Amino acid sequence: MLVSRRFFVGLTFAGLSSGALARAAVERPPAGGPVGAEVDPTLMERALESLERHRDAIPHRDIIGVTDFSLHSRTPRFHLVNLTDGRVRSYLVAHGRGSDPAHTGWLERFSNEPRSNATSAGAYRTGTLYEGAHGHSMHLDGLDPTNSNAASRAIVVHGAWYVSEAMIGHAGVLGRSQGCFAVANSSVGEIMSTVGPGRLIYADRSLPG
Repeated sequence: MLVSRRFFVGLTFAGLSSGALARAAVERPPAGGPVGAEVDPTLMERALESLERHRDAIPHRDIIGVTDFSLHSRTPRFHLVNLTDGRVRSYLVAHGRGSDPAHTGWLERFSNEPRSNATSAGAYRTGTLYEGAHGHSMHLDGLDPTNSNAASRAIVVHGAWYVSEAMIGHAGVLGRSQGCFAVANSSVGEIMSTVGPGRLIYADRSLPG
């Protein structure tokens, strides 16, 4: 997806009305690379407000991640939004098993509690890249009361075998993480190189509840 430049004309990180976001035109990107899904306008507005609220903690403000956990796990719902040209790339991402105990593919609840194995909502600052138990990974720091335990819970971005189109074809849902942003092994390198340290990832539902 390519959000029209009209979306960015006059854009200030002090905030943008939901009406202006809703009117933003969407175009298809050139062939090649993952096709971006449309980012919910209200969720995008909240992400931009969060970027402004945490401006002192986020040194790089050209690209943000927006994750819409109101969508089913089989839907590409981890969006990387380039705020310079409006391009969006969307990827599969798993949620925590504590957020979906019955493994339906729908996130039922967020939690910031230790050992909850749940996904936490809120603003994250991307941190250092490292090689860990899940291979290429990226540290995250939670910036809101709803995800303040992210570092102590070892909530990170990492690749996972259970995040793939093959898993969707077999089970109809992705596997579940322990609260981490688990992405496809085939996508993790591209995601890491695009985001890098010092940027915002905002996670929430676009729908209330």
